[in-house]
Amino acid sequence: MNARVGFWTGLCVAALTLAGVTGCASKNYVRNQTAPLVNKTNTLEDKTAENNRNIRDVDQRAQAGVKQAQGSADQATQNAQGAQKAAGDAETAANDAVHRADSLDSVVKNLDNYKPVADVTVTFGFDKAMLTKDDKQQLDQFASQLGQQKGYILEVTGGTDSTGSKDYNYDLSNRRADSVVQYLASKYGVAAHRFYLIGIGKDQEVAPNNTAEGRKKNRRVEIKMLTNMNPGNGTQAQPGSPSGR
Repeated sequence: MNARVGFWTGLCVAALTLAGVTGCASKNYVRNQTAPLVNKTNTLEDKTAENNRNIRDVDQRAQAGVKQAQGSADQATQNAQGAQKAAGDAETAANDAVHRADSLDSVVKNLDNYKPVADVTVTFGFDKAMLTKDDKQQLDQFASQLGQQKGYILEVTGGTDSTGSKDYNYDLSNRRADSVVQYLASKYGVAAHRFYLIGIGKDQEVAPNNTAEGRKKNRRVEIKMLTNMNPGNGTQAQPGSPSGR
């Protein structure tokens, strides 16, 4: 009986041992077969991720290049438009300068019938358009002759030195001439149609601008009284229809 029990016990132990060996062998086989597949899969995923990063990087650089090229093209267009505008402004300024120089001829018909009978010049401080006490005294002396004339006009020409831009100096010269017109009109009742205001800016200098004294002389307003009364008979020539300020 004991021998039989021992036999079955040994058989069971052997069977279990064989089953354990077989189970371990199966696991090792599966592990050995699947490990290379897992490694290949991981490698493929890494390469795919790297390729995606490279594609995104190339795309971003391409987009940046396109954007930069577009920006350069837009800037070039703006520069061209700016150059065209500057050329147009320069032409306009040149035409304005010619117009200013000839404006009295263009607005007064039969200007040759007008003869200068008196003149005065007042000067201004740097970037100033206000009349000084001395300026007003000179204008008062000049205005004392107005009552002796009938068919007269006053040519009021404002000028500046060479400092600053042309456009600014045109405006400044007009403001200087305006201050003279306002003074004579308000104090002496000179009618508006008798004034012909011209702002020439720095276009026509009366002295060199390379010295302080010369620049001071250029910061001026010249006032000329012209009459169209024919000498000898005291009759007035026909002036046409002047339009001045």
